[in-house]
Amino acid sequence: MQKSDLSELEIELQDLKLRLARPSAGHPVHEPLLKTPPLQPEPTVKEKSKDVTPSQDEGTETFNSPMVGTFYRKPSPDDPPFVEVGKNIKTGDILCIVEAMKVMNEIQSEFEGEIVEILVKDGESVEYSQPLFKIRRG
Repeated sequence: MQKSDLSELEIELQDLKLRLARPSAGHPVHEPLLKTPPLQPEPTVKEKSKDVTPSQDEGTETFNSPMVGTFYRKPSPDDPPFVEVGKNIKTGDILCIVEAMKVMNEIQSEFEGEIVEILVKDGESVEYSQPLFKIRRG
């Protein structure tokens, strides 16, 4: 903090709050320690129970994002999208890419079906468990 000439830094993430402060003029800074519950690890891409939820439309389910990141429909700007509305998919087919911390994560389908709706625009930020696709199982 001295090298950067920072006197105070505060970071807040979900249930965690961290505050660092340099003492000024030799007076120590004391603040109560905020106790937070332990962070739950994010599920891996392969966990099925939370990636798919029943949809309100009969026979369709939403496929949810397994992580926080940026949603991409194509492997690169010049390539065609992985899936389009009306496309039949198989287990293991790549549906999209979610970029998280500069890592491109290929998101694969966990079941067969037909893409009914794409709920996110290319390049949009997505949250964990955010619906990405509506899929009619088949």
